[in-house]
Amino acid sequence: MLPTLKQQFSALLTESSVSCTQPSLDQSNRGVIDILASWLGDLGFRCETQEVTPGKYNLIATYGTGPGGLVLAGHTDTVPYDEALWSSNPLALREEGNRWYGLGSCDMKGFFALAIEAVRPLLDQPFRQPLIILATCDEECSMSGARAIAEAGRPLARAVVIGEPTSLKPIRLHKGVMMERIEILGQSGHSSDPRLGHSALEAMHDVMGELMGLRQQWQRDYNNPFFNVPQPTLNLGCIHGGDNPNRICGQCALEFDIRPLPGMRPDELRQAIQARLQPLAERHAVQIDYHPLFPEVPPFEEPATSELVYLAEKLTGHRAEAVAFGTEAPYFQQLGCETLVLGPGDIACAHQPDEHLDLSRIEPMVQVLRQLIDHYCLSPSGAKE
Repeated sequence: MLPTLKQQFSALLTESSVSCTQPSLDQSNRGVIDILASWLGDLGFRCETQEVTPGKYNLIATYGTGPGGLVLAGHTDTVPYDEALWSSNPLALREEGNRWYGLGSCDMKGFFALAIEAVRPLLDQPFRQPLIILATCDEECSMSGARAIAEAGRPLARAVVIGEPTSLKPIRLHKGVMMERIEILGQSGHSSDPRLGHSALEAMHDVMGELMGLRQQWQRDYNNPFFNVPQPTLNLGCIHGGDNPNRICGQCALEFDIRPLPGMRPDELRQAIQARLQPLAERHAVQIDYHPLFPEVPPFEEPATSELVYLAEKLTGHRAEAVAFGTEAPYFQQLGCETLVLGPGDIACAHQPDEHLDLSRIEPMVQVLRQLIDHYCLSPSGAKE
């Protein structure tokens, strides 16, 4: 028998699937994919596993045949975690205060359990158009799973709903995402005599100052009040450099992300950064290398007049909004699908200790998903003859 909803949450959270730019923290998502394929296969879905890169997999699970239909999509990976800062084991489901706690409960492995819960009572009915449950890899880093889906040109559907945490509000716009890396090569030496080396760490200090200056400039020049965070952002995410207090730092690397607004061109932003780096390299007598970690994620906008937006607004009782975080939505749009982001979690608790999902959100989300499945897969009004 298929596990209960709570058992599904527990199994998905227990299977660690961190994706990270640091190889020592990066993990395969194969365990999560295998669990989902087993459950969905038992329900009658045709399950196809796609290896994207070594150890990283997508799952395309299809119920029904034909063109059109609905895709319920999500990613199987999580961000890294600081276990010491959690109140309990992040890889074990904990229920407390009408919440389910655990890494991935909100963002967003738990969404797959809700999709299964929504479709289970409908499987004895004829599906006029297919339902596809799509589970991707590496959303938290490279978006390689969604890129592979777009490059393959499938799955095709009339509509795609991505279950990222949106507090049950439909999202039709979001910012882009640029993940970047700056590496500085200096000259190590004995710390007692600064003349013996060129500090990569001191050069990086000035680099960070320039980046924060550019951030202030961009936030003065660009503003879109439709977003809760109306300006573009630049986050200094992680830094690595040096090896001992008594050595002049010979190497330093900084990784950061930029969230541009629609209309801001990544190539122009990178040119502005590059222009600030060359003078610093000369001043500190160091070598500075700047490059993207991954191809940028484009900004996303689904027209307010699309059928999916109208239906989601009707079902949730909320007007479609915009968010600052990025998703896989642009890649599904490239396939010609109407696309929307809609999930039960709260982005405010994602990517931090004690991530959780309020139990009060579960049943409303299941009901919305069930009605979407009915509209696009079961009922005549959802079918194109």
